[in-house]
Amino acid sequence: MIAPCFILVRPQMGENIGAAARGMLNFGLDRMRIVEPRDGWPNPKAAAMASGAGRVLDNAGLFASVTEAIADCDFVFATTAHSRELVKQVVTPERGMEMTRAMAAAGKRVGILFGPERTGLENEDLAPANAVITVPVNPEFPSLNLAQCALLLGYEWRRQTDHAIKPDAMWMGRTEFAARVDVEKLGDHFEERLEAAGFFFPPDKAESMKLNLRNMWARLGLTRAEVQTFHGMLRQIAYKLRKQGE
Repeated sequence: MIAPCFILVRPQMGENIGAAARGMLNFGLDRMRIVEPRDGWPNPKAAAMASGAGRVLDNAGLFASVTEAIADCDFVFATTAHSRELVKQVVTPERGMEMTRAMAAAGKRVGILFGPERTGLENEDLAPANAVITVPVNPEFPSLNLAQCALLLGYEWRRQTDHAIKPDAMWMGRTEFAARVDVEKLGDHFEERLEAAGFFFPPDKAESMKLNLRNMWARLGLTRAEVQTFHGMLRQIAYKLRKQGE
């Protein structure tokens, strides 16, 4: 079983990174990735706070973008307390880790995004995620510390025993999900074709239109075969248009 990877996006304080590592290892998780840490990496404050969980930090991967950090993931959750105006499946930590257990048992790679302490994840970070995990906290004070959030999800992961895995793991085992990098390339292909067709109009709306499309591709949970089908459709359309223009 491949345990989920906790991906810290632009974390600001080394202490929080170290505390997140401790929380992860408390519940048997040791796969951490870090995207653009504010104070650089490695961070001595993170190491001091991690205490006996230093191995999590030693093996943590450093990435320049969310896209790179999730490239090999089959499914990605984003943790946020806000909808951010993007349409996503929203689940509780319990349900999210139940889904993660089922996918991990089927050999799928799951990534979980955690945002920076001050602002949380931005729309650009959320767009490539398949679903959102939201903690049912006090709406008057919804902000969770980064380490607290990691601890909470680590606890839910550990609490989900093998007996809690649902039968949907059976069909997941036969499903070849598209890796995030493949979905990203499909988005590039669509943007290229739509750009040539003049779809992104007016220009001041282009970026939000592209973001919404990326969000849609991530939400669909495409298989490898479906991604290849879309590529084939786009190539065939482009071919026919070229032939008509000759």
